[in-house]
Amino acid sequence: MEHLTRRGAMLGFGLAAVHAGFSAASASAAPIPAVSLTPASGPAGTRVALAGSGFPKSAAGTVTGGAATVTFQTTKSGAFSAQATIAATAQGQAGLSVAVGRTAVTTSFVVLAGAPAAGTPLLRFGVATPGGAAAGAELDAVADLVGESPGIVLSYKDFRQPPPVAELDSVVSRGATPLVTWEPWIAGSGVSQPAYSLARIAAGDFDPYISQWGTALAAWGRPLMIRFAHEMNGDWYPWCEAVNGNQPGDYVRAWRHVHGLVTAGGAANVNWVWAPNGGGSVDPALLYPGNAFVDTVGLDAYNWGTTQAWSSWQMPSSLFGPHLAQLRTIAPGKPIIITETASAEAGGNKPDWNTALVSYLRSQPDVTGFVWFNFTKETDWRIDSSPASASALAAALAARR
Repeated sequence: MEHLTRRGAMLGFGLAAVHAGFSAASASAAPIPAVSLTPASGPAGTRVALAGSGFPKSAAGTVTGGAATVTFQTTKSGAFSAQATIAATAQGQAGLSVAVGRTAVTTSFVVLAGAPAAGTPLLRFGVATPGGAAAGAELDAVADLVGESPGIVLSYKDFRQPPPVAELDSVVSRGATPLVTWEPWIAGSGVSQPAYSLARIAAGDFDPYISQWGTALAAWGRPLMIRFAHEMNGDWYPWCEAVNGNQPGDYVRAWRHVHGLVTAGGAANVNWVWAPNGGGSVDPALLYPGNAFVDTVGLDAYNWGTTQAWSSWQMPSSLFGPHLAQLRTIAPGKPIIITETASAEAGGNKPDWNTALVSYLRSQPDVTGFVWFNFTKETDWRIDSSPASASALAAALAARR
């Protein structure tokens, strides 16, 4: 037994030595991962190209540290190329980390001090007020509060209302873009409205009415945004798939049907905005109509503070960040607009929240604007719920100009 044991030990040692020698030889032959950055310096907000080699072959990887996480796939030789955007708020050395499995490399972009953000368009400010798009006095009051006229005016129309051409004219006369929320229901009549089921919309029951909108908007001719059947991932509107007898797939079919009729009417001036809610219970990926049917991705999200038993204070980065990441996965490359937002007063510092809102959204290069819901409804969402709140938003908007 002793002889066998020693022999086994010697055999094991020999195998270990051979394995160690083989590993050393393999390691010496393994390529060293490397990443190049073009350009390597410039202003915040610069779009950069990354090229890498020596990474695991045919594997998924990520670039983090920029304005958003970027994904890529390496080639059979372990190379990759990707593009990333340096955050608009970056200063000094902006690190970008490239990871493929357990292999990670960090490279740096030098942010040139004092340089304006590269190609960063002005974050647009919009508003919704109780009186709607034609409420000039309300819109003027908002402009006085924040020091600029809203560039987007949000309004709401249900399926009984005709195309709001006069209101569109009113908005355009102010130098703003209309954003019409088009709701397939009788507003205020509850969630259970079988007459407005998604299946009926897709089956053509409302075709004459929908076509009327398409023809009228085409004749009007100027750019506008239509947000059809928003917050579809919740359970509080008849067009949500979780209620009103709707079935999986009905929402996409209804959206595509409405889009097709309006487009057939010649309304190429419509920018179609698909806008889920940040608090919905249904995966919005299951409700996305497809890139060919959506121009802009929207998001509704509010800081409820401690106004509800279920809510807590959320700063903009935590309120929007996870949802923006999901939307970028669902509809990569689409511009994003925050179609409804506001903050409560209870539970935190609303002036600080307003300042952080503009700063955070400015740092997201694909977010083109936000719309403030200037109502007293579940709580006082208004910009001027306190003088300090209004002053903070005005200062934040002024700082971005």
